Amino acid sequence: MSYADLTFTGLKIADGKPEIPGLPSITASGSEAKTLELTCGDACAGLRVTLYYTILEKEGVILRHQKIENTGSQTLKLENAQSLSLELPAQEYDFLSLYGTHAKEANRFRFRAHHGVQKTESVRGSSSPQYQPFFALVSPGASEEKGEVRAFHLIYSGNFLAQAECDQFGNVRAQIGIHPDAFCWELSPGETFHTPEAVLNYSDDGLNGMSHNFHTLYRRHLFPRTFAGKECPILLNSWEGMCYDVSLDKIEEQSSLAKELGMELFVLDDGWFRAGNDSRSSMGDWTCNEKKLPGGIRAAAEIVRKNGLKFGLWFEPEAISRKSRLYENHPDWALHVPGYPMTEGRHEYLLDLTREDVRTYLKEMLDSYLKDGMIDYIKWDMNRPLTDVSSTLLPAEKKGETFHRYILGLYDILGWLKDTYPHVLVEGCSSGGARFDPGMLYYISQNWASDNTDAFDRTVIQSGFSLLYPPEVIGAHVSITPNHQTGRTTPLDTRYQAARLFNLGYEMDLTKCTEEEKNEIRRQTAEHIEERSRFLDGTFYRHDVPNDNYVMWSVVTEDECLAVVFQKFFDPLCSHGRFRLLGLDPDADYMDAESRKVYGGDELMQIGVTVPLVKEDFHTFVIRLKRAFCCTGL
Repeated sequence: MSYADLTFTGLKIADGKPEIPGLPSITASGSEAKTLELTCGDACAGLRVTLYYTILEKEGVILRHQKIENTGSQTLKLENAQSLSLELPAQEYDFLSLYGTHAKEANRFRFRAHHGVQKTESVRGSSSPQYQPFFALVSPGASEEKGEVRAFHLIYSGNFLAQAECDQFGNVRAQIGIHPDAFCWELSPGETFHTPEAVLNYSDDGLNGMSHNFHTLYRRHLFPRTFAGKECPILLNSWEGMCYDVSLDKIEEQSSLAKELGMELFVLDDGWFRAGNDSRSSMGDWTCNEKKLPGGIRAAAEIVRKNGLKFGLWFEPEAISRKSRLYENHPDWALHVPGYPMTEGRHEYLLDLTREDVRTYLKEMLDSYLKDGMIDYIKWDMNRPLTDVSSTLLPAEKKGETFHRYILGLYDILGWLKDTYPHVLVEGCSSGGARFDPGMLYYISQNWASDNTDAFDRTVIQSGFSLLYPPEVIGAHVSITPNHQTGRTTPLDTRYQAARLFNLGYEMDLTKCTEEEKNEIRRQTAEHIEERSRFLDGTFYRHDVPNDNYVMWSVVTEDECLAVVFQKFFDPLCSHGRFRLLGLDPDADYMDAESRKVYGGDELMQIGVTVPLVKEDFHTFVIRLKRAFCCTGL
């Protein structure tokens, strides 16, 4: 049937919040949250819908999802089941979203909301780098530091629709949920469907206020408990140093140097299982090529651990190569439409995660590597969008469920991994930031922001992701110069300053570093290790700056402030103006760690500081402040 007339039938208020079966969601105890359950029904259609509204007062958010039950005797088909729909009063709003592409993720796009529908979406099978499952309606004058923000974020990793419609009277309806295109869920009598959870976030302290609500919520109530609030190890990733051409000798050399330079984790990236030194084969088999690594992954792990580092390993579990034993034995395991040519992406297809036998195979494969305890970290990659989205096990009337069932299958594997190996650190990646969303961060502890490691571009990418996510989950690496993705040359210090407030790592061939560069990296890692515990729970700010030639970030704790100002280009005709600090105590005094001068907190926030005009592109300035407890010292 295509008609339903839902009427209110009852309500209930409960402490805490319910879990959502099979889906990631915010967790909260009875003392932290209250949930309103509104039940509506349609006896004629045999339909009952429960709307859940959970309030977390301390975090400034409302959580929303719905449960849809077939209480009748006939099969129902769900074609559109949004997680949140909210009516907003008639006033002017700006529509803010994050857009991008591979190596250029998380760019802001802001425009005045107009009559009709404005939307952001993904139908690629994942949350995608094109658009984040997020949008905000902000007051036209809102900035980082002031103004009203109403933000919406979906805890989901698949196709989504996020939209706002302004009607003829200026009223606005905001919606977010699973994208209705290519979605049709068959609900048999007695069955239930749960929508993903949506986060409604309100701030009257500008975009920083919005971010602080998201950061606090996700730190306290979303991230895996084993790693939430813990220091992140400084890693060396092998990709730029070895690419596919891995060997035990290179691992020995690189991990030994990494330890010497202050790093704590060595990650062996792609190449360890490949038949050759390219991406054309072996995906899905996950058998170590012992011609490259005699003794296998255990031998590699033993070398790394002997050198005093933790060991990490790269996987792309969802993919399968045509040139693989797995494809030869199970071609039906790949997503495909029978009778039609399959679409290759990066020389690979995707496994059908809707199938239990596929998920069992992947769990057993991962278990075979993790059970001996030699692997401390997994990089979970996924390098292509979903195509040929059809499962051979689903009947014709259920084909519209494939996209969502794929994501449920992914969550099943990640949930098993999280529960079985809670002390294995997992980093998400998808050709960079193509699947950076809160749904993934329920299961994993950090996410790679972009394959583009250029410091200049990273100021944009990391600023964008920081709107939603705290710095410690945003992977940021210091890489070589000229940069592989852009060809741009930036100072080593600038590359470090762009990464130091985030999840710091390195991605380079350390054997090619000069002694001067090694000494500088050694200083960087020592500085980061010394300061990271103090700033881990700090409040992150993006600053309104005098002009577009600058970017400014800071992290503030009760007693300290660390700020970084990026000068993009040397421009003698550009007045750089004042840079105001945020989040300080206006009644306290602060000492500048370099000049030893003391300033009032109100002075630093209202008047600000100036930085010199340096004749150098891509230069950075660091401002380090400590609360001055007396006039003679700190």
